[in-house]
Amino acid sequence: MRLRVEFTTEPFDLDEAPAHALVAREVVESAELDAVDVGPFGNTAEGDVGTVLAAVDALLRRTLEAGATRITLQVNVIGEGE
Repeated sequence: MRLRVEFTTEPFDLDEAPAHALVAREVVESAELDAVDVGPFGNTAEGDVGTVLAAVDALLRRTLEAGATRITLQVNVIGEGE
């Protein structure tokens, strides 16, 4: 099974990336995920179920520790051709 995760962390700061946003980027870029796209208004990544769920666990724990006050998260099952 493959999953796509989409997430944002808050609070936003367009002038300088907050610590929680930098941590989120580090988590998804260091995981063995496919098709990682990190941007100022949303982030996506794809991978196998185990890798995505492990990354989501790390993402939630580490961004909260780094000061995130809100994390919006969506996980979708995707087909191989998507």
